[in-house]
Amino acid sequence: MLTREELAEMDVELAHYEQKRGGCIEALKVLQRRRGWISDQSLAELADFLEMSVDDLDSVATFYNLIFRKPVGRHVILVCDSVSCWATGCEQILDYLAETLGITLGQTTADRRFTLLPNACLGACDHAPALMIDADLHGDLRRQKIDEILARYE
Repeated sequence: MLTREELAEMDVELAHYEQKRGGCIEALKVLQRRRGWISDQSLAELADFLEMSVDDLDSVATFYNLIFRKPVGRHVILVCDSVSCWATGCEQILDYLAETLGITLGQTTADRRFTLLPNACLGACDHAPALMIDADLHGDLRRQKIDEILARYE
């Protein structure tokens, strides 16, 4: 069941739209921020609140790669694999992350600390290769810098 706090936060976001369904992405983001991911149950509750079908809302949720339809770690690492990042070594960064964390793309560490995901572009071409952890962008990556970055996220 959607909580009072979730509904209040959604109401603020949905006030910008003529119809509730117009703010479905914002509502999904609110729910994910509070719950960590969008479960089938959460999706159904939200669809009912937004006066949408579950299928329509699921289509929106699965289209956007930053809406998580399965549990993720406390921190989500998005590794940019755009042309700029690829040309400057994102594959080596990804290999180092996989080795260090003991997971591959799409997986979550056993302690649920990190989930590792690809991202088509983080908009940081001038600081490639880049990654984002939660809302923090990190660029000009090198192997030694990765260890320092990961240590900041418990």
